[in-house]
Amino acid sequence: MKKKFETRAIRLQNKQSDEREHSVPIFPTSSFTFENAEQMRAVFADEETGNIYSRFTNPNCRELEIKIASLEETENAVALASGMSAIFGALMGHLKAGDHLLCSRAVFGSTYQVLKNWLPRWGIETSFVNGIETETWAAAIQSNTKMFFLETPSNPGLDIIDLEKVGDFCKANEILMVVDNCFATPYLQRPMNFGAHLVTHSATKFIDGQGRVVGGLVAGTEEYLAPVQRFLRNTGPSLSPFNAWILSKSLETLAVRMDRHSANALALATWMQELDMVKNVRYPFLASHPGSAIAKKQMSQGGGLVTFEMEGGLVAGKQFLDNLQLCSLSANLGDTRTIVTHPASTTHNRLTPEDRQKVGITDGLIRVSVGLEHVEDLKADILQSLKIIPIF
Repeated sequence: MKKKFETRAIRLQNKQSDEREHSVPIFPTSSFTFENAEQMRAVFADEETGNIYSRFTNPNCRELEIKIASLEETENAVALASGMSAIFGALMGHLKAGDHLLCSRAVFGSTYQVLKNWLPRWGIETSFVNGIETETWAAAIQSNTKMFFLETPSNPGLDIIDLEKVGDFCKANEILMVVDNCFATPYLQRPMNFGAHLVTHSATKFIDGQGRVVGGLVAGTEEYLAPVQRFLRNTGPSLSPFNAWILSKSLETLAVRMDRHSANALALATWMQELDMVKNVRYPFLASHPGSAIAKKQMSQGGGLVTFEMEGGLVAGKQFLDNLQLCSLSANLGDTRTIVTHPASTTHNRLTPEDRQKVGITDGLIRVSVGLEHVEDLKADILQSLKIIPIF
C-alpha cells in the first residue's frame, strides 16, 4: 500500500549506518573510496550504484532527491545549490542554439532575466505569453518551440494557470512542460499529474521553511531528468551535504507548516478584503480571485502568499513597510516568520515599468508571505501600519 504524503516525507530515508542512528548523519566529504579497481570502474560506468564525488553524488543529497521525487509523484530528482540553478539546469538540459521556448509572462524576476538577457547569447529565444489567455499560446508557438515554462501560482501576482490545459497543449504540440512549483510545494500541488515533464523548486522557500539554507530541486521522469543531471554533473552547482540534510529534515514538517501557512493566509486575505485602506486583495482560494475555480481544481489549499495594492502607490507602499513592527522586510518568502516585500522596488526592480505593468506589478503592490505566527497579531501589525500612513 502506498504510504500517505506525511509518512513518506518523514520515513523515506537512507539506511542506517552501523551506529543505528535515528536521524540520518551528515556526510561532509568531497569524495568516496572503493574496495577495488573493478568496483571503481563499475560505479563510474553506471553499472553499479555508488557515490563518487560530492559534486554530483552524496548520500545526503540522494536522500533529499528520493524524498522529493516521491512527494512530487515522479521517478527521480536532482538536488542543486539554489532555485535558480534548478531552473537554469532544467532549461539547459533540454535546449540548444536555435531552439525556442514559451514562458508565462508572470515569473520570478531572475527567471525573466535569464530568459530575456542570457539565453539569447546562446541562440535560444523566448516568447512571453499570457498564462491565463490560452489563445496566446498557439499564436506564439513556432516550428522550433521545444518547451513551455511556467509558474503557478505566479510570483508575485498570484496568477493561476490551468495546468490541465497546459498539459494538453504541450502534448498536442510535442513540447516539454516545465513547472516552477515553488509557491505551492508538492503538498498542495503536483504538476506531474497534469502532464508536466519536469518540476522545479527553490527549496530555499517553503521546503526549508525557516530561512536557514539555500537550495534547489528538479524532479521528473528518468527520461527527461537524465539530460538535466548530465548538464549539472559537469557544470557543478552542487548542494552541500549540510544543506541537503537540513532540507530533508525540513520536509518532515512540510505538511503541518503548509496547513498553517494556508489557514493564516486565507484568514488574513479574507479580513483584508473588508479594509477600505487597500484594494485588489489577491489569494488563490478567495472567491474574488479570477482563478479561484482553477486553483481549487489543482491545489488542495491556497498556499501562504497574499498580495494587495496600496492606495498612494510607491510612496504609500514604502511607508507601509517602514511602519511595520512585527513583520519582517525581506526578499525571501516561505519562512515561519511573516515577510513583506514591495516587488516594484526589490524583486522585480530590473524590469521596465512597462514590463511590470504587463504582469500586474503596480507601484503600490505589496506581497505578504504569511508565516506561522498567530493571525490576530499579523492583523494588528498590518492595521497599525496602515493607520499611520498620512493619506489615511
